[in-house]
Order: sequence, then C-alpha cells, then structure tokens
Amino acid sequence: IPSPFFTLSECSCLFLIIWYLDHETVSATFIDSSGQFVSSQVTGISRNPYCGYDQQTLSSQERMEEDSLLAALHRQVPDVGPVPFVKSTDPSSSYFVILNSAAFFKVGSQLEVLVHVQDFQRKPKKYGGDYLQARIHSPKLQAGAVGRVVDYQNGFYKVFFTLLWPGKVKVSVSLVHPSEGIRVLQRLQEDKPDRVYFKSLFRSGRISETTECNVCLPGNLPLCNFTDLYTGEPWFCFKPKKLPCSSRITHFKGGYLKGLLTAAESAFFQSGVNIKMPVNSSGPDWVTVIPRRIKETNSLELSQGSGTFPSGYYYKDQWRPRKFKMRQFNDPDNITECLQRKVVHLFGDSTIRQWFEYLTAFVPDLVEFNLGSPKNVGPFLAVDQKHNILLKYRCHGPPIRFTTVFSNELHYVANELNGIVGGKNTVVAIAVWSHFSTFPLEVYIRRLRNIRRAVVRLLDRSPKTVVVIRTANAQELGPEVSLFNSDWYNFQLDTILRRMFSGVGVYLVDAWEMTLAHYLPHKLHPDEVIVKNQLDMFLSFVCPLET
Repeated sequence: IPSPFFTLSECSCLFLIIWYLDHETVSATFIDSSGQFVSSQVTGISRNPYCGYDQQTLSSQERMEEDSLLAALHRQVPDVGPVPFVKSTDPSSSYFVILNSAAFFKVGSQLEVLVHVQDFQRKPKKYGGDYLQARIHSPKLQAGAVGRVVDYQNGFYKVFFTLLWPGKVKVSVSLVHPSEGIRVLQRLQEDKPDRVYFKSLFRSGRISETTECNVCLPGNLPLCNFTDLYTGEPWFCFKPKKLPCSSRITHFKGGYLKGLLTAAESAFFQSGVNIKMPVNSSGPDWVTVIPRRIKETNSLELSQGSGTFPSGYYYKDQWRPRKFKMRQFNDPDNITECLQRKVVHLFGDSTIRQWFEYLTAFVPDLVEFNLGSPKNVGPFLAVDQKHNILLKYRCHGPPIRFTTVFSNELHYVANELNGIVGGKNTVVAIAVWSHFSTFPLEVYIRRLRNIRRAVVRLLDRSPKTVVVIRTANAQELGPEVSLFNSDWYNFQLDTILRRMFSGVGVYLVDAWEMTLAHYLPHKLHPDEVIVKNQLDMFLSFVCPLET
C-alpha cells in the first residue's frame, strides 16, 4: 500500500484475495477495520522446507498471514522446460507502444503502455514472467514517477501511469531480468540460501579460531547456538575445536559462493544484454500533458484514497507525496528546530546509516561523539547539546554483511525497541531489508514479525512516539550482484514489509519509488539528492505542517 501513513480506518478491509496457483486455491486475507482476520482458512503453497521454518510455532493468525504473503509473491513460472538463450527475452527486439499517443492528456489522466517481448530470434514470446520496471519523466523539469506493470502471461504486458505534471512526458521501460533469469533466481532463493556465508572469530588468550556461521548450517558437526532468547531469531556457528562458544569475539561477512550457475544459466545474466536494459518504443515514446483547471485539480487531490499509486513523484528534483504536503528542510536551522529536545533512534542497515551521515554532515551543531566503533558499522552517536538533540544509529542483528561487528554489538531491533520508553520527543526509524535478499522469504517474515510486535508494544505504551519505516530501494545490477541482491529479490521484501506494517500506525518513506522515479542511476546507497528527499519526508512526519 503506497500510503505514507498506514491506518485501518481508511477501508473496511485491506485485503481479501484469492489466488489460483498450481490448481490449488489459496484464500488469503489480511486485517479488517476491527483488527480481525477475515478468512477462516488458508491452504499453503508448496515450498521447500528451510531450517525448520515450516515447523515454527505460530498462532493461527500468524500462519494465515505467512501463507497469504507467500501466496501473494508466488510467481507462476511457465513450465516450458530448459530454454536456450536465443529463445529468451531480448530487450533490444522487444518494444512498447503508447496507446492513444496522438491524444492530448490532462494532468491526472491515466496513460496506458503496451509492452510486447520477443526473443533473440525476433520471435514473439508466448509466456510471461519477465521483470520490468517503468517510469515517466520530463528531464527538463527534473520530474519523474513510476508505473504499475501488469503481466498477461502471454508475452504482453501493460503499464499504467498517472500523469502528474504538465508538459512533454517521456515513457521509459526496462527489462531488469528475463523470465528465464527469474527462474534461476527462484531456484537460488530456495536451494542456495547459504550463497552468502558468515564467520565469527573465537579467541581466548593466545588461541583463536574462525568458524562459519549462518541462520542454518548443514551437516552434523557440533554447533554453537546463538539463537536470541527473547525473539527466538536463530543463529548458529560451527563450534571451535579448542574453544568454548562463549569466546566469540566478532562477526563478519565470510564471502559469496562462486560457481552457482551453469554456462547456460549464465547467459541470462549479461550486462549490456539482458540486465536492466531499455526496451525501445515502436512509435512515439512521449505524450503532451496539459494542465487541469483549478476546480479539476482540487477534485483530483480530494479523490486520492489510501490506495493511491504512485505514492508520489519528482518535480524540479523535489519529491512530492500525493497524500500530504511534504516540507523542504533546506537549511540546517530548520532541521535543528524540528529535532530540538528529541531523541532519534535509527535502526537497520547501511541505507539508513546514510541518514545519520547526511544529518551529521549537514547540521553543524549535531556533532558526532566518537564511540570508537568500526567505520561503517557503528554504533554511532551524535549530540547537539545546545538544542538537546540526541541522534543514534545501530545496525540490526544477523544476518548482516558488514566487515567486522563485535559480537556483543549484535543487537536485534525488536529487543532495542523493547528498551525504549517512547513519548512525544522520541523518534524511531527502521530500515531492514538488504541483508535478507539471499534467504527464503520465511526468514524475513519472521524478522519483521518480531519487529512489528515490538513496534505495537511501543505505540501501545507511548502512542505519541513517531515510528518511520524506510522501504527497500532499487540498485545497480551486474551478473554477480544479481544473484545476491537483485531488485527482484528486494521487490519481494518490499512487498512483504508494506503488507506486514499496514494498519500498525507507522509512517512510510517510500525509498522504492523515490529511487525508481529519479533520473540518476540506481545505487544501493542512493545519491545525496535522493537521500535529502528521504529525510525531508522523514522530518515532515516528525514535524508536520500545522495546516
């Protein structure tokens, strides 16, 4: 749901969906306005068991929710057997057509684009499953917005855009991965969740040993069980031969498995060929949009409900959410005034660490206090004594692919939230996604379930606490990165996050749309102009306009 503020009262029922998958009906529901689950039964889809995740002790509501999420993200991959490279999707011979491109459109109108994919023999594809990204943009206006892609499972796709500014508006469509590559990514997600591996250093006196660690470890070798006692989050290391488990000193990323693909599979992941490549237009790739009259503009704004898509757009390089008026914090004094007398907690991965780095660089009075923490790892602390501002950053618990984290600094976000009193001067921002992209989705669902439970408790005891969730974002992709951090993996995580936090009372910074809609190249750590827009949105939630 693209709404920046999730609330149950906006609709009587957020989701009531039925999927037909592999001739098996999955009746899936989320929560109605009373906070109750509507459906009485959900039949789970077939998935490979992973580390006993299928044996978790879940309430009937939690099991129903997990089955619903997995069903929603289940992608029907055509059973076409092995496909040679020449019969896979070729972005250079595929094309899109703007429907009714000769017409004049008004601001607020819908624009439809038909995409037809072909293979490297220039023959039409007869099945779907390709992962496309699409946006509209006006370079001179530094304006952009994303589109919604619908797969008709026959080689045709339709993209729906809402035209949100006047002028010449251009359409861009990209093939992120062909359907043949998506099948490979699905296999890796299910069969090779350990393709990123982790290690820990154990030390006692002059003796030190390093062993492998992960959410799940194969074989029957002795293990050190570091499962969190409060959240139940599993984490294991192979037991050192000479040292006790209690001698663990550090956690760090071990590396990435090589040789994951066959030669035939590797052909589906080629830079400049079929990874994030543009699909050209057949005919005009732009339309002219004329302004609406003032009365029409007002009625357009009033008609936008909780399901507004897209959630916002860029205009003159400034993000404009469609649900509320976002402030611009262009002066450090504006930020200081907003955060005065507040404690700000930033939890998560390096994409929210960027917020800490931006704020401490942009606001002179916010001085970082040297805790002696490893660079790029943390924890970090900044203080403005004059205005009584405390800014803190802490990374989330494992799995985390940082270089070296002291084991006693491996804190789970849910546990940290449980230790916060909260109140009107407490702000919490959370970003947990990137380090979960290689695991089966159940691992991420469990982590968010624990975080959500802690958020609900925090808001119950201190309703005036501001809690903000930063979503995932698109990033640059090459043949290797695609196997570990593909946008396709992160789109799944982003979908889960939005659905699990709907109705909880948290604000959403839509980093996904904010990266896809912008003209700059995708990066795991977006450029400063995008980070500034993220923070303007975050601070607008903390200090909204009085109107």
